[in-house]
Formats: sequence, C-alpha cells, structure tokens
Amino acid sequence: MPADESVTILLVEDDPGHARLIERNLRRAHITNEIVTLGDGQQALDYLFKERTYAGATHTLSLLLLLDLNLPQLDGYQVLKRLKADERTRHIPVIILTTVDDPYEIERCYALGCSVFITKPVAYEHFEEAIRKLGLFLSIVQIPPGK
Repeated sequence: MPADESVTILLVEDDPGHARLIERNLRRAHITNEIVTLGDGQQALDYLFKERTYAGATHTLSLLLLLDLNLPQLDGYQVLKRLKADERTRHIPVIILTTVDDPYEIERCYALGCSVFITKPVAYEHFEEAIRKLGLFLSIVQIPPGK
C-alpha cells in the first residue's frame, strides 16, 4: 500500500494506548500513509458517511479500515454491517483488529464482509510483533480506489 496511492488508514480503536501502539508499529514497518484515529463506532460512521462532525468534509473514501469490535456508542459489528450495506462504502477493506477470539464471532465478521480478522495478542511483545507483521502485509496489499 504505497503512500503515493494516498490511501488513508482509518483506525477505530477506543483504547488510546492500543491506538498509539498500533500506529507506532505501523510506522516501524515503514507505513507512511495518513492514519486517522477515531475512538468509537459512531465517529467512524460519521467519518465514513461525512455526517455530523464530518458534514461537508472533503476526504476521499480511498481507505483501509482497522476496526476494533468492542467500541462505545456503536460496536464494530454495527459499523461493519452499515459499511458493507452501503454502495458508497462497501468497497472499503476492513481488517478487524480485536481481542475477541471466539470462532463464532470470527465467522460472524467474515459473514458481515470483513477482509481479514486479527486477534490482538495479550502479551505486549506479541502484540507489537503482530502489528509490525500487519504493517508488512499492508505494504504490499492493493486497495481499490475510493469513490
């Protein structure tokens, strides 16, 4: 995902410590794309659909979404469902990045349209390494252009 393609990474994570750790380790993996961090599901939908706080915003939908499931306001399942149900946003790749590791919940996310499901490791070193590997993955993945 070269930066010259101007894909923005939308990180939806309610834990500020996790958000900082994710961004720091993506940067260590040489991801230079803009990263927009939001703390709850409603903010994510407002950003994606340019509503409320983001009404009149000019950002494109050339995005990759890193989405936690356990969020305030609206949870990640609700965000994913709305995103994939709308013609304007269904093309956006969604990587679920969460502590959830229940096989039923993983299957549910894929059924709702997520692209990749990653369970956050509990141990700090493993979490850090998983995000670095995610960064390597993101450096080669192709993202559809925004509309």
